[in-house]
This record gives sequence, structure tokens and C-alpha cells, in this order.
Amino acid sequence: MEGLLIQEIGDYTIVEFYDSSLMDPTQLDPLGKRLYRLIDEEDRRKIVLDFGRVQYISSQFIGILLAMNKKLSELPRSRLVLCNVGPRLAELLKITRLDKILTIKPTQSEATRD
Repeated sequence: MEGLLIQEIGDYTIVEFYDSSLMDPTQLDPLGKRLYRLIDEEDRRKIVLDFGRVQYISSQFIGILLAMNKKLSELPRSRLVLCNVGPRLAELLKITRLDKILTIKPTQSEATRD
């Protein structure tokens, strides 16, 4: 999938997004499937989503985040962490109260610290 870099760092799977906008439904369907596959098929339990380049997300992408969080919360020794969330995105997460549900860390290195 384009627009995505997935790499392993220790126990963590780091997902970096290349696009500044995660709003296009035609891109989000395959993106969601790829992210779910990390959990469902590849049994990745510790996932960090790096939003360093992302400024906009849609309600559909929020649904993907919540679904990933739910899947991981049902597995032992698992976690979903968001990092490098910019001010615009941080404000959206605060308005939607997702900052209370999701774990958000300032940097990738802090996100991968147990």
C-alpha cells in the first residue's frame, strides 16, 4: 500500500503515514484493511501509529482507529499508541474526546517505551 511505511522496532510495529490527509474513502478502505491485517493475520500486538505528516483525518479514519483499539484491547500484552500528533490533529482528538480513549505520546521513542 502506498502512503504507508511499516517497520519493526523491537516488539513494536511502527506505522508511518506519508499523506497529510487521511480523508479519501477510496484510500481509507484499503488502508483500514491493511491496518486490521497487522492485528488479525500478522498477530502484531504493539502498534505505534506515527502521525508526523498527517494534518487531517476523517470520521472514517477515526472509526478505523477505534476498531484497531478495540481489537488490541481484547488481546493480552497489546497496545495501540499514537505519536507525533500535530496541533491540528491533537485538537480534533480532544474535541472528539479520543484523547481520553487512545494513548498519545509526543515521539516514537516515547511511544515504544514500555
